This record gives sequence, C-alpha cells and structure tokens, in this order.
Amino acid sequence: MEQALLAVDRVRAEKILNALSEEPVIDIVEHVIVPAMENVGAGWEDGKVALSQVYMSARICERLVDRLTLYHEPLRQPQPKMAIAVLEDYHLLGKSIIHSVLRGAGYEVIDFGRIDADALAQKVKEEGIEVLLVSTLMLRAALRVSYLQDLLGSQASKVKVIVGGAPFRFDRELWKAVGADAYAAGAAELLPLIKRITGGQL
Repeated sequence: MEQALLAVDRVRAEKILNALSEEPVIDIVEHVIVPAMENVGAGWEDGKVALSQVYMSARICERLVDRLTLYHEPLRQPQPKMAIAVLEDYHLLGKSIIHSVLRGAGYEVIDFGRIDADALAQKVKEEGIEVLLVSTLMLRAALRVSYLQDLLGSQASKVKVIVGGAPFRFDRELWKAVGADAYAAGAAELLPLIKRITGGQL
C-alpha cells in the first residue's frame, strides 16, 4: 500500500483493498491504511518523500476510507471528538496536510480553519471538542497557546491540546512552556499520539 501511495497510484491502492474485501473494515484501516500513512509521513520528515506525495497519499486514503464506509461501520473503535485549527496565523498548508492525513487514516476531524484564541475556545466549548490540534508558524502565534489554555481552563474544558508547527520544532520544550498537552512534529508522530489518547494514555 505504501508503494502505491508514493506512486500516486489510486487504481493499485484500490486493488489492494479489493483483495482484502473479506476482512473487517477496522482491520483494513488499522493494519493497512494507517501504517502506510505513518510510513509516508516518516519519509517526508526524513527528507525521502516529497510534500506533494504526502498530500496526494492522504487524499487517496481519504477516498479509500470513505469507500470502505468506515463512518457507518458498527465495529469502528470509539475516537475522541477532534478539531484542527491555525491559531492567529496565516499559513494553512501544514494544517491542510495534517487534516487530510488524519481523514485518510480514518479519523473524523472538524476543521476550524484560521481562528483567534477567544473564538477557538468558544468553538471548543460549543462543539464539545476532546482533542484540539493547533498549528502555528510564527512564534507570536505559538505563545498565544498559553492564553488559549487559560481560556479553556476558565471554562473547565478537559480538551487535550496538541501543538505543531515551526516554533515547536525549533524549540522542543516550547510546547511545555505554553501549557500544551503534547507536541507532534508531523503526521508520523501525530498518528501514534492520537492512538494513545484514544486509549486513555495521555
């Protein structure tokens, strides 16, 4: 599956799934699609995979997951209600890629787009978000996570905040300084992290 994705070969990827048509949907997603996407993400972080390959792999997997009717599968494992947002910044590409990767791996994620801290805290409350993925590009925006956490705390929210973006890559301790619950450098780190949260390990 990984080779089919890197070659952007949707037909080959579909043939692989067709060969597994007798397997439970959950097993196909967890043992075929998710590991393939994790490897693609790791390849990008190692400089071996192009950004375009990551994006197209995620889009192909999104379609495959939808085709498997995962969202109507009664045996689907429970997952936290998740959302993703760009906090007070203007870059959207990284957020869009992570959103596609998560969708491709079978997760439902609400996209709040670009939003300020006050509005984001309100959205989290209104939607009952349990896991919030926050993306930033500039240090100023990254430091606003601290204010966001104050807002969430004032409304007694139990949401887990996972941060990502350039400031957190440059300073691997910054996520702790701003009060985030976790940091993920990219899809390869984020997917296992989501699994841990789903299993109540974070």
